[in-house]
Amino acid sequence: MYRQGPMKGLEMSLEFWEGKRVLVTGHTGFKGSWLCLWLNALGAEVTGYALNPPTDPNLFELCGTDKLVKSIIADVRDADKLQKEMIAAKPEIIIHMAAQPLVRDSYKMPAETYAINVMGTVNLLEAVRKCKSAKSVINVTTDKCYENKEWIWGYRENEPLGGYDPYSNSKACSELVTAAYRNSFFNPGNYSLHGVGVASARAGNVIGGGDWGTDRLIPDCVRAILRGERIVIRNPKAIRPWQHVLEPLRGYLLLAQKLYKDGPGHAEAWNFGPDESDAKTVEWVVKKICALWRENASYEIDQEEHPHEASSLKLDCAKARSRLDWQPVWNLDSALDKIVEWTIAYQKGQDVREVCLKQIDEYMQAESSKGKGRNC
Repeated sequence: MYRQGPMKGLEMSLEFWEGKRVLVTGHTGFKGSWLCLWLNALGAEVTGYALNPPTDPNLFELCGTDKLVKSIIADVRDADKLQKEMIAAKPEIIIHMAAQPLVRDSYKMPAETYAINVMGTVNLLEAVRKCKSAKSVINVTTDKCYENKEWIWGYRENEPLGGYDPYSNSKACSELVTAAYRNSFFNPGNYSLHGVGVASARAGNVIGGGDWGTDRLIPDCVRAILRGERIVIRNPKAIRPWQHVLEPLRGYLLLAQKLYKDGPGHAEAWNFGPDESDAKTVEWVVKKICALWRENASYEIDQEEHPHEASSLKLDCAKARSRLDWQPVWNLDSALDKIVEWTIAYQKGQDVREVCLKQIDEYMQAESSKGKGRNC
């Protein structure tokens, strides 16, 4: 279905991705599973490197993703294993998403969070130094890597890095590691000697069907609704840059292609976030989900004390818009519609891989139409 025609918006085409060897770390996670499905549909040869899926159920197993990619179950903290598998896979494009991704877990296990998110990045880039096939490398971090001053405007890529909690701070450290390796070993000025473009990508709060993560708003909503329970929310007034998971993934794919063709011109940090109008409060999102679900969906506010989390966070994505011709396709209303659609299909026992591919196809058609509008 999905691979019958070229992808026109994005400047992505089957001609580019067909047969490309891609290594995805963190492929068993929520974002990784969606990315592997998309890459497989584009015709790429994908190798995944990650721990076992972190939840049960999980999108990776529900979609049978292990049958679409070469799946290596291993830890990014195992530097020797990572280097061995990378060299064997001979990837041209590497997208690093393996991480300890939760703020609240980082309070419980800070040392492990730093080991995975910081030394995992070091291990990956050390492996890239030994991997002769690598041309395009993206380290996926987070919007939380910035020194958050609770501004009402979005953070730009040149704003100071920081991070209040161990997770956010570890991702800022991962950004610094990436910059140091880019300057020291993959300097754009010496591209003719090494031939590798290294970039980092910072995305907002990604949402979508098939996310079963713990301590995440949309999965918490889905679990409660499917159990017939009230949704419990911790920080109702917190503002987040919500976006469908396909939005940043499209950014990563476009950036990977740009790095492949022009490493020196794009080897830097990039923001991928929603339009400012889609930076909504937690309570707004939950109310919308309840309205979409309609039957027996309600919520309550948890009055207990919880660890610190930022109350406001937005990204300025002007650079990606102007230099990558990237912009959001689905607004928050559309993203939430797709999540409810996916969840209902799951509830009815439908083939969720087909649901994912259908939504990818619909997304790309919408992007193509939006792209034509930009060129008028």
